Amino acid sequence: MRTTPARHAAAAAALTLALTLCTAAAVTAAPAAAAAAPDAESAGADLAARRAASTGLAFRACPAVEALPGPVRCATLRVPLDYARPGGPQIALTVSRVPASRVGGAARQGALVHNPGGPGASGMYFPLLAGLPAWQRIAAAYDLVGYAPRGVGRSAPLSCQDPAARAAGPTQVPVRPSPAYKEQRRAAARAYARGCAERAGSALPYYTTLNNVRDLHVLRAALGEEKLTFAGASYGTYLGAVYATLHPGHVRRMVLDSAVNPDPARVWYRNNLDQAPGFERRWLDFRAWVARHHAAYGLGSTPAAVQASYERVRDAVARTPAGGNIGTGELHAAYLETAYRDEVWPERAEALAAFLRGDPDPLTGQAAPDPAAAGEAENATAVYTAVLCNDASWPADWATWDRDHTELARTAPFETWTNAFLNLPCASWPVRARQRPVAVGTRSARLPRLPRTLIVAAERDGATPYPGALELQRRLGTEAALVTEKGAGTHGVFGGRNDCVDRHVERYLLTGDTSGWRVTCAPHPEPAPVSLDDRAARAQGAVLPPVV
Repeated sequence: MRTTPARHAAAAAALTLALTLCTAAAVTAAPAAAAAAPDAESAGADLAARRAASTGLAFRACPAVEALPGPVRCATLRVPLDYARPGGPQIALTVSRVPASRVGGAARQGALVHNPGGPGASGMYFPLLAGLPAWQRIAAAYDLVGYAPRGVGRSAPLSCQDPAARAAGPTQVPVRPSPAYKEQRRAAARAYARGCAERAGSALPYYTTLNNVRDLHVLRAALGEEKLTFAGASYGTYLGAVYATLHPGHVRRMVLDSAVNPDPARVWYRNNLDQAPGFERRWLDFRAWVARHHAAYGLGSTPAAVQASYERVRDAVARTPAGGNIGTGELHAAYLETAYRDEVWPERAEALAAFLRGDPDPLTGQAAPDPAAAGEAENATAVYTAVLCNDASWPADWATWDRDHTELARTAPFETWTNAFLNLPCASWPVRARQRPVAVGTRSARLPRLPRTLIVAAERDGATPYPGALELQRRLGTEAALVTEKGAGTHGVFGGRNDCVDRHVERYLLTGDTSGWRVTCAPHPEPAPVSLDDRAARAQGAVLPPVV
């Protein structure tokens, strides 16, 4: 369920994928997870949480490798690799924090913990948001706490291969994969899965959503919080929803932004199928916007005409890679980002226009692989793959994958096959016992009722389609409020893009109140096209900055 563009961009541009736990011994196939009852793991998590509450966290200056400025302080949290054996091997998770500023005399309300999604994304940067206008009142009341989940960054990092071995470009990805190309990708996926087992060894089964939830339970306790205040985006919404289901008595407030569909029957194979039509809608949104600004870009006055311009560029880089390293794989990865956030629409449109005028520099500046980011991208892909493959059963037979994606590609060709090949290692994943997805929202008589939560969603989100937000609200029940940004599709709604959405989230975090069970906000303004003056300046030699 890839839900961040950088991860998918890296994977889409490569023909092979990647996973390793640095200290693990190589094996040919990772064994099944320990056959302990769920209660044993729950008891282990509670024990680890009590220990963490007694020791706390020692925040100090952050290591240089984190590249975080002085106001941010860092700490290390030790958690069990296997919660069924809380006294067994431990792994270290990195944590970052900026204390509540209390500006304006605001009373401190505790720690706000953030997970940015993925899975595979690091939240270590989160405290830096304290300086942004949309976060200032929240940062006055809360310590902003970020962390790198298990496997990510310096938190027991996972990797499947040397990042230098990843394709540096160009890669050529066919629009309609032939049987021979599909076989190549199947072989690459099997090799990737074997690499994961060889490098991660017996640790491989323990990178799961359930263990991420247990880690969050321990982190809450280590921060000295009896109840968790949490903001999760994308996959972070699923993490938060599972936490609220398993630990309802330990939830204070929870913002779930760009919600994953938590239906166990859709975790994760069918959720990935659902993304294809979502991304197709967003690709249409981008092309329609470009068509409305034909006077600025000259790419066509209809979405179909803009598609034809894109195909001219794609055909050109298939024949002769732009800048020597931009093939169709890199091109697609760069333009997939238009489905995630419309802020990049002007520069992506201008890059196409410039290329067709004979200037490839803007395109190469935006689409070229960044060697300095190869390690991070490889690590993110590894964690994404491990968590999703471990979390649930996936079809093992290629016939199912081929049938489902062939059918989807007839109406949603933009992203279908790239997404399929990204997730294909799960078909041959070398962990025999997969997790069983939690039935989010299910509660027993011995547990308190589910806490009040706030879900935020964009109606045309492609990465986490809107029906998932409705399903999450249904499962969390009457205490879950939903704020919908109508007619918009940027992935990740809260945080400075839409004032109406931001007001609802801020009110909830500061007071616990919501404006109703379901409320709507008008869409944020569309981006303005690149001006003719800007285009002229760039034509004189300026290069658009690469997308990070």
